Amino acid sequence: MSEPRYLFPKRYSDFVQRFRVAGGFLLLVVFTWLPHPTRASLIAGLSIAAAGLWLRGWAAGHLAKNEQLAISGPYAYIRNPLYAGTLVAALGMVIAARSIWLGILFAVVFLFVYLPAIELEEQHLRVIFPEYAAYAQRVHRFLPFAKWKGPPARFSWKRYWRNEEYKAAAGFLIAALWLVIRFRS
Repeated sequence: MSEPRYLFPKRYSDFVQRFRVAGGFLLLVVFTWLPHPTRASLIAGLSIAAAGLWLRGWAAGHLAKNEQLAISGPYAYIRNPLYAGTLVAALGMVIAARSIWLGILFAVVFLFVYLPAIELEEQHLRVIFPEYAAYAQRVHRFLPFAKWKGPPARFSWKRYWRNEEYKAAAGFLIAALWLVIRFRS
């Protein structure tokens, strides 16, 4: 079996991984300036964003980081449900904000910051979980083409809290509130 090919050099991926959180704060500042929501954009966009947040939460309740390979819940369908949920939530926020510039900025960040982070994580998982290679061959990164046949596992609120997914929920609520304030002003 051949080694997977990566889009980004490890050195670049390591660099952007270190600045991902600071970049998130920069996005937040830009997000405060660019939205021009309407009632329709808020309803459509926040509904989509909530679906992304739900996917993230479902994934967090199945993830035991570095303890066992996550293959249940949404991980049975896609390898990166946390990132997929982030992408869906960001898309929803862009729709809610009604800003093409915000959409372009989020797309650039996803392509040049999140994709390298995903590749780093996949390299890490290949090292600590030998079964990851077989899993990665069958289950797509973002699209649910096939289902992994593994032992079923239940969602765990304990894992949800340990993975601090409540922070994403809080961020969503704050962003949604900001959009509503911008709509009303």
